[in-house]
Amino acid sequence: MQSILIKDLFDLEHTIAAGVFDGAKYPFEVLPKISEYIEELIKKLDKDKFYMVKPGVYAAKSAKIAETAFINPPCIIDEGAEIRHCAFIRGNAIIGKNAVVGNSTELKNVILFDNVQVPHYNYVGDSILGYKSHMGAGSITSNVKSDKTNVVIKSGEGVKTNLKKVGAFLGDFVEVGCGSVLNPGTVIGRNSNIYPLSSVRGVVEENSIYKKQGEVASKK
Repeated sequence: MQSILIKDLFDLEHTIAAGVFDGAKYPFEVLPKISEYIEELIKKLDKDKFYMVKPGVYAAKSAKIAETAFINPPCIIDEGAEIRHCAFIRGNAIIGKNAVVGNSTELKNVILFDNVQVPHYNYVGDSILGYKSHMGAGSITSNVKSDKTNVVIKSGEGVKTNLKKVGAFLGDFVEVGCGSVLNPGTVIGRNSNIYPLSSVRGVVEENSIYKKQGEVASKK
């Protein structure tokens, strides 16, 4: 059970969004608060470092945003981040320092910690990606169950989220291989690697190598 707690997944010193985690135990508790938190955080941004891209969208002056990127409010893009050609940010997104949001990547209701990379054809929805986590080309988060019922985190007897839309939670330094699908409510512990073309469900413990369902090795 411990591996799905905020304190065991994320170093909150590596995100401008640390305050949204106040009072929360599990990461899914933060998802409904992202939009309102962004609106409050915008009021506190240092206007010497940040500028308004358009109403509800603020970016650091050091961030790079391609002209072809589409960004819906509310959204904050932190210092040094790069939003590449044809990125599609649907709103409710906090993008950390030096993060990369790449070609044809779609974001919706997410927090990307500092130095996160989602650089090639990724979909990340209703998810939180920890410090220096990386999703390989074509890997996605699936955020709605096929039967449209509320998502349950598959840990122990199960942890009810009471939410219909929950993607994945990647701890710090997680590497997800190309073409992988992270099913609704997936939690991947710190310093873990997911093999390419994996379908991941439930909880992957920290310091693990996920090869396939039922075959997970511990890093030495």
